[in-house]
Amino acid sequence: QVQLQESGPGLVKPSQTLSLTCTVSGGSITDDYYYWSWIRQPPGKGLEWMGAIAYSGSTYYSPSLKSRTSISRDTSKNQFTLQLSSVTPEDTAVYYCARGYGLVVDPSRDKYDSWGQGTQVTVSS
Repeated sequence: QVQLQESGPGLVKPSQTLSLTCTVSGGSITDDYYYWSWIRQPPGKGLEWMGAIAYSGSTYYSPSLKSRTSISRDTSKNQFTLQLSSVTPEDTAVYYCARGYGLVVDPSRDKYDSWGQGTQVTVSS
């Protein structure tokens, strides 16, 4: 069974770049037709799909975050990484990585077959 684990700093200063890594075990990020997404949930709000990287390495981003978001991968480590630039306190959220079969932009939990436990990121000076 595939497992995902997010890691990264829990506190980021405004205007800096948030960087998170998702480490995958029990499966490969190059397995055909699987897409690896980043999803976040601000306090008191719903889930928001941020973007994804495909098994092929192609990337897809939410239009609202595209200018600030970059997703990359390291196949040798079976990891994929989120970078979100120019963060503000509104980027404070629990950040999740998740696996979907095919490109999924709906952030609902039932649309993905595996989720990380989530990591809290707070943007504050």
